[in-house]
Amino acid sequence: MLNTHKIRADFNILSKKDGKIPMYLDSACMSLKPNSVVEAMNDYYFNFPACDRSLHKLGSTVTKKVKEARELVAKFINAKNLDEIIFTRNTTEGINLLANSFGLVKGDVVLVSDKEHNSNLVPWLLLRDRVGIVVKIISSNVNGTFNLDNFSKLISGVKLVSIVHTSNLDGVTNPAKEIIEIAHQNNALVCLDAAQSIPHRKIDVQDLDVDFLAFSGHKMFGPTGTGVFYGKSKLLEKLSPFLVGGDTVEFSTYDSYKMLPVPEKFEAGLQNYAGIIGLGEAVKYLSQFDFEDIVEHELKLNSYITTELKKISGINIIGPEDPKLRSGIVNFYIEGTDMHKFVIMLDEMANIEIRSGQHCVHSWFADKKIYNSARVSLYLYNTIEEAEAFITNLKKIIEIL
Repeated sequence: MLNTHKIRADFNILSKKDGKIPMYLDSACMSLKPNSVVEAMNDYYFNFPACDRSLHKLGSTVTKKVKEARELVAKFINAKNLDEIIFTRNTTEGINLLANSFGLVKGDVVLVSDKEHNSNLVPWLLLRDRVGIVVKIISSNVNGTFNLDNFSKLISGVKLVSIVHTSNLDGVTNPAKEIIEIAHQNNALVCLDAAQSIPHRKIDVQDLDVDFLAFSGHKMFGPTGTGVFYGKSKLLEKLSPFLVGGDTVEFSTYDSYKMLPVPEKFEAGLQNYAGIIGLGEAVKYLSQFDFEDIVEHELKLNSYITTELKKISGINIIGPEDPKLRSGIVNFYIEGTDMHKFVIMLDEMANIEIRSGQHCVHSWFADKKIYNSARVSLYLYNTIEEAEAFITNLKKIIEIL
């Protein structure tokens, strides 16, 4: 069981001695940062603010710290070796790296779900327009859960399946292992968008047998501008580099060049060393918790909020009714109502912070003809008192409007 009171003491913003502490219910967008992550980044800037790979003492310290962060990430997802971990700015960059390096040509088929974040839809649509690939959409079940039958009907002849693991729209986690097994049986490779899953559940890339995986640091206690793209070694070696320049080549002449091996050939230019070090510290922080405890804690809060929302006339919850199927996300809307109003009023009235809009899943909202929604997203530092305050103040706003 999580000790939420103790956890909250690790976050400066949640343990301020003066001022109003925010009730932060927007972790699907970005998690808060524990003090240890901020301190690790400051340590870089204060004590060894130099380039990786420089041979002087400061540079050697950076090289050592970056390698340690890569080791922490590799162990966290159970990668076979360090070369399978490529540091990026975020999930978006990881998926774009794959889209631009995979070598897809006219007629190749990429399969995605009908609930993809723009970061896992638009790169493929752009390739459709540029080179003529075919993008096919897997329709979900009515309640938003993954439809394996629809997937199985579409998988024949597919080159790549690029699919969200846990949806930022409704919190539904897709059956990744079954998807990967079916795809491999049909000679298709699989990329998982793990941005929303990796902060909340254990991911073992070897057990899943996933080919590629992308996630962001900022949703799992890490700094903004940090992320990871994982790939099986033999597959990464076949990918062409996406961005090239400094730190990607072993040498060059005026008419030739030799690329460095993986992962260097994908990490062009000066890196976000403080961010990478902070990401490593975030992995250390998250690793101290049992993921089953995180799931149990989020379910408790989700169940309370879901039960209370169902009592309010006119509120529609996006996704399955059962909170067990929605991770730590409760996304809802009122027909014909601009949900931005609710979010602004919750913040102004009670310092409660949730997110409104179409959550970068515009395609789904356009298809369902829903204007926007308000999303509560929970994490291990949230409390039942915050959930109760959210419901109380939401009811007040509904009375006012």
